Amino acid sequence: MVNQETVQDALRVVIDPDLRRDIVSLGFVQNLKVHANRVAFTLKLTTPACPVKDELRKQAEDAVRAIPGVEAVEVDLTAEVRPNPGAIGRAMLPGVKNIIPVASGKGGVGKSTVSANLAVALRQAGADVGLLDADVYGPSIPMIMGATERPMPSGGKIQPVVSHGVPVISSGFFVQPGQAVVWRGPMLAKMVEQLLAGVNWGELDYLVIDLPPGTGDVQLTLCQRIPLTGAVIVTTPQPVAVNIAEKAVAMFNQLKTPVLGVIENMSYWESTKTGEREFIFGAGGADHISQKWDFPVLGKVPLATTVRETSDGGRPIVLDEPESPAAVAFTECAQNLAAQVSIHNLKSEADDLVKITF
Repeated sequence: MVNQETVQDALRVVIDPDLRRDIVSLGFVQNLKVHANRVAFTLKLTTPACPVKDELRKQAEDAVRAIPGVEAVEVDLTAEVRPNPGAIGRAMLPGVKNIIPVASGKGGVGKSTVSANLAVALRQAGADVGLLDADVYGPSIPMIMGATERPMPSGGKIQPVVSHGVPVISSGFFVQPGQAVVWRGPMLAKMVEQLLAGVNWGELDYLVIDLPPGTGDVQLTLCQRIPLTGAVIVTTPQPVAVNIAEKAVAMFNQLKTPVLGVIENMSYWESTKTGEREFIFGAGGADHISQKWDFPVLGKVPLATTVRETSDGGRPIVLDEPESPAAVAFTECAQNLAAQVSIHNLKSEADDLVKITF
């Protein structure tokens, strides 16, 4: 006879390739029911953006079907994002599970475009995502996201503007068009705190923060004020961008903020007619950073006119041209980022358990 113990034993052969443990010990298998040689269960993953969710589901189905006597298998796939353990009990942003700053050493590498597409791609996967534009000197997220409304006060806090299903707040909403921001450090710190604590972010799986270039007051305030799940570094391939991106990595290390991975933007240009690739800005920049600092390359996004056009038009390319090479690359970056968040949080949970035990 088929029973729950037999099914669980069969499912232990299914290993999550990112978390490197079987789906039973990870607690993914829930609501297991066995009736008349028919098996049904829920496969509850750690993120709806899991890059291998379809593979895990198929492996789980195949493993159960291989049990002698099983006549039918029904797998319900769902997900619940785990919070950064450091965020539990946090006074500021208590409903936000993971805060992910997107940084670069220098301007002009497409960091804001990457931030917007990451947020929208995670939202498309089914996650609750917010997007904070903390690039005080050059806020471009409202244009990229097509956010034309003004945020309104609500219950003593500011209500974000929702664009493409993503709550958005930017310093650009509060500065007159054409006005230059000429602020010293304390004013920048105050603005960052206001954009964090003074906004009704609600319940979010991920809050993506578009940082200004460099290693200045905004980055310092953010790292010191709230526990961050981990940062994403954006670079282009050429050495001048890579060298300065590494300064951002060094800053996060100094401030004890994990780096989840690096994204190489404008990685190459690909001919739509021949498929031939030209490496306009060189090659290997993200790979160099990854190998030197020991964190993964989350993806490489091609240089494409459509990325610029869709950003200028207020509809990130993952929405406007989801089948394009750039959109596919951004989606893979988002999936790999979500996987790294899950890995980080699971490891942090295990570390906290060890500390409590000993």
